Amino acid sequence: MARSSVLAQATRVTPRASNRNVLTEASLMRAGEVQVVLRMSDGRELSLPSELVEVLIASAGELADGHAVTVLASEVQLTPAEVAELLGFSRAFVVRLLDSGDIPSEHLPESRHRVVRLADVLAFQARRDRHGKGRRQIAEAVDTSELPY
Repeated sequence: MARSSVLAQATRVTPRASNRNVLTEASLMRAGEVQVVLRMSDGRELSLPSELVEVLIASAGELADGHAVTVLASEVQLTPAEVAELLGFSRAFVVRLLDSGDIPSEHLPESRHRVVRLADVLAFQARRDRHGKGRRQIAEAVDTSELPY
């Protein structure tokens, strides 16, 4: 039986320009300083836990910047094709990253197919971003130092 795409089933929220001011204001709040209460149609109220408030504030920041937000649990397991879609790489390049161990993966039982935890993909992306930032800083330092080539 074919597995349906995790990314296709994920909740995706696209920002509306008309909400930008409210989203920007919400993104500047700190979770410990804010209490979010949901009012149900029957009048009951539910106070949201701080973890969920943190998610809302982080999402508000992304939406305020005009980015869509996709909600996935960090422990979701993705196929190499889904990893490629998330990172904007080819599937073949992702397979090489999995083979080299740059992104951890595990084989499904009695199968050649692999799955990758979203948390591992995000950790890889964070490492890649840090390395890119470091390379840019080195290049800027060399440019400003007026050293001969």
